Amino acid sequence: MLALLHTSPVHVPVFDALRDAGHPGLELRHHVDASLLERARRDGPGAVADSVAAVLGRAVAEGARAVLCTCSTIGGVAEAAAAGVGVPVLRVDRPMAAAAVAVGPRVLVLAALESTLAPTVALIEEEARRADRPVAVRTRLVEGAWPLFEAGDGAGYLRRVAEAADSVTGADVIVLAQASMAPAAESANARVPVLASPAPGLAAGVAAARQGRLSHSGPAVHTAE
Repeated sequence: MLALLHTSPVHVPVFDALRDAGHPGLELRHHVDASLLERARRDGPGAVADSVAAVLGRAVAEGARAVLCTCSTIGGVAEAAAAGVGVPVLRVDRPMAAAAVAVGPRVLVLAALESTLAPTVALIEEEARRADRPVAVRTRLVEGAWPLFEAGDGAGYLRRVAEAADSVTGADVIVLAQASMAPAAESANARVPVLASPAPGLAAGVAAARQGRLSHSGPAVHTAE
């Protein structure tokens, strides 16, 4: 079983659909806590470290072999808590960041939420160091997009994101910093690749869950399946 930590309920059907399309038979268990993002925006990601660790602990107690955090703002906090929970904890945007670095050095990060920008830039720069590749990261906040998301206007939200992607120049690749932005990658007509996190992030989570399952032995494995 793979557990997912979300800060919005809109992600639940997205990841269920990705599971059904690419990983049939996988059990997902969703943990949704919007207050984590609210507090992280207000007080900084470190302020929710204890709460994130508590969610991870509950997920493991319920049988999770790995946990995937789908919120880019608190993804680093979740990863940092992995040592204390005993199973792999992944942030959904790390595979996307690695893919962006592989495309080219000029990376443009689009975000609808300002609190996502700094963690995403730090992640891309970390992946660039790991790959020993040069990188120059620029950021752009999609003005007016987040209020549309909060109001439930998903179509308007994604339209704003796609329009922002289409207007990008001077970049080798565009990174959509939030999982909620992913559908805009399909509708955008940008001049360069537009990368989103849910599909590659879930694939990494699935691999980690299978690895975690294989690393356990005895009756507990069978009762958790």
